[in-house]
Amino acid sequence: MTATVSISSVEKRYGAVRALRDVSFHLAPGRLSALVGHNGAGKTTLIKLMLGLIRAGRGSVRVLGEDPAAGEFSARRALGYLPENVAFNAALTGRETLGFYARLKQIAPAATWALLDRVGLSDAADRRVGTYSKGMRQRLGFAQALLGQPRVLLLDEPTTGLDPALRQTFYEILNELREGGTTVLIS
Repeated sequence: MTATVSISSVEKRYGAVRALRDVSFHLAPGRLSALVGHNGAGKTTLIKLMLGLIRAGRGSVRVLGEDPAAGEFSARRALGYLPENVAFNAALTGRETLGFYARLKQIAPAATWALLDRVGLSDAADRRVGTYSKGMRQRLGFAQALLGQPRVLLLDEPTTGLDPALRQTFYEILNELREGGTTVLIS
């Protein structure tokens, strides 16, 4: 089985600070894996490399067979990403926000409304995001990350702000994705 994510001998420095040193791993489809480490261990740096937001100083990063830092990273639409701290336009509603991200991924916005229900936001979908609690914004971020049924899902401390019941739903969704072949990486 071909790896969906391959990290080989990766190093990344920020000036004199070596954030990553000789990191290698491969993730297969349907794999749920966790990056564990203390603050400053390089977890977010690895995720940024996989998203193509930064380049490795040495080594190779491949996501869905492509270099995410290359100019045209066509696999980007097959990625889902939830940052640790989500930030949305407070003036838009939850539905408008999800519709905006759907259009970026070339998905019809109306095809995404079920995601709002799946993450428990259907009752608040037409409220402005500025009125949402931290947990509600996190759920909206999770719905955004699930757009287009991603083949690779990268989650940076995703349960921040979620209550215990919603955490259970979150993990149920992750198991469904994994069973469907999505590679899931949680820091």
